[in-house]
Amino acid sequence: MDSNGRVASASEGEIREPADDGLDSGERRLNELGYKQELRREMTLFKTFAISFSTMTLFTGITPLYGSSLLYAGPATLVWGWVIVSFFTAFVAVAMAEICSSFPTTGSLYFWAAHLAGPVWGPFASWCCAWLETIGLIAGIGTQAYAGSQTLQSIILLSTGTNKDGGYLAPRGVFLAMYMGLTVIWAILNTFALDVIAFIDTISIWWQVIGGAVIVVLLPLVAKTTQSASYVFTHFETSESTGIRSKPYAVILSFLVSQYSLYGYDAAAHLTEETKGADINGPIAILSSLGIISVFGWAYILALTFSIQDPSYLYNTSNETAGTFVPAQILYDAFHGRYHNSSGAIVLLVVIWGSFFFGGLSITTSAARVVYALSRDGGIPFSRVWRKVHPKYKVPANAVWLCAVLCMLLGLPILKVNVVFTAITSICTIGWVGGYAVPIFARMVIPGKNFKPGPFFLGRASRPVCLVAFLWICYTCSVFLLPTQYPIKWDTFNYAPMALGIVLGLIMFWWLVDARKWFKGPVRNIGTSHDKV
Repeated sequence: MDSNGRVASASEGEIREPADDGLDSGERRLNELGYKQELRREMTLFKTFAISFSTMTLFTGITPLYGSSLLYAGPATLVWGWVIVSFFTAFVAVAMAEICSSFPTTGSLYFWAAHLAGPVWGPFASWCCAWLETIGLIAGIGTQAYAGSQTLQSIILLSTGTNKDGGYLAPRGVFLAMYMGLTVIWAILNTFALDVIAFIDTISIWWQVIGGAVIVVLLPLVAKTTQSASYVFTHFETSESTGIRSKPYAVILSFLVSQYSLYGYDAAAHLTEETKGADINGPIAILSSLGIISVFGWAYILALTFSIQDPSYLYNTSNETAGTFVPAQILYDAFHGRYHNSSGAIVLLVVIWGSFFFGGLSITTSAARVVYALSRDGGIPFSRVWRKVHPKYKVPANAVWLCAVLCMLLGLPILKVNVVFTAITSICTIGWVGGYAVPIFARMVIPGKNFKPGPFFLGRASRPVCLVAFLWICYTCSVFLLPTQYPIKWDTFNYAPMALGIVLGLIMFWWLVDARKWFKGPVRNIGTSHDKV
């Protein structure tokens, strides 16, 4: 911007006058892209950041996978793995922030893919991205519901005694009821006005920041003894119980907790049609939510690891938490060892459970927005139903309930299968993170003259950043397809490759025989001469 208030065009080297049409900058860009403003644009930067932060959440990735990652290769790999994964994930977030600044639209990733890939490949890129993202987000609701139910199971167990003292450990049927109950509650809340969701997600920020700070500071202080720095930062140990003898392979699996935890920052992009100044505030929300979670997450991992009393006791099925939830056992050992009761552990588990609740609520919001956007463009069977906006609350209520029902169906195997969380986590990560790869790859190969940059622009650094981001995404998706236990049996098999193969195979078959004839990607709902797909 020059001294006269004129805006410099990063792509053409020109000075252009700012538009004086009374429109929000995000709405103006939306109109240029061929969409009219239908959703209420009232989200501030803080509210958008709140939803993005809540979708990532401080505890939801680390807590359920902490025990397995610690078991694979010991504390050092777990601790330093978070740092390594945070570094490479930052490349992905920066690449997405640049694209978000240029395309502030609901549906985000698949819209980006369509426009960046151009008129020839745009429809196919959009199709792949949209379905990957949809699969990932719906499975993401399931991960929050499962981990939230797991935490609630531990809260009930410790509140009624312990595994040793006759406490109540919820059986499979009750566990499934918890899973479905959470999903239904999130769907109900998401049928109300966006103000309600934004208010709840604002509470979520303080819940997680204050609650996270309390846990990080209080847990090591309460623990009667703490592990040495040498143990936390340098101790490497594989476990025979996993059946994995290769140390490099064990390290790769130990990193999964970090790779599963550090995504979801694109939630801000899903709400850009409802955010004021989305071309600026969207990228800020993406980068700030990742940065804060990266720091807080590492501190949380350190607090848990330093507070371990007896590493070998954490996985004992006869311990106080029945060996089902390692963080719960760490909390119990710390508070019971100091105060001879589990009240403090229960309180902190409630804080962690709240994080899962807020996270599931935010992911449901994001999933519904993606389904709505894809339905708006005719990409889902019965699109006319799912793209309807509630006349009173102005939210895509039908899309919300479609996501909830599919999530509940995804959880039904809980009744029979022991590795449901592993499969849902893998499907969620591959779908969600895999969806990032399509627009990032397109941005990397598109001629610079065909990209209209927004206020956040990387310039010459764009392609190198996108290359690192794309390669990291490919690696992440690959490792989530690996077996996590040996020998491979029916009850230890990672079902994600089979489930994804069937679903994606059907989607690609649909494309080849029918969808390619009519699906053209994002469909404008106003006339424009700009940015034709």
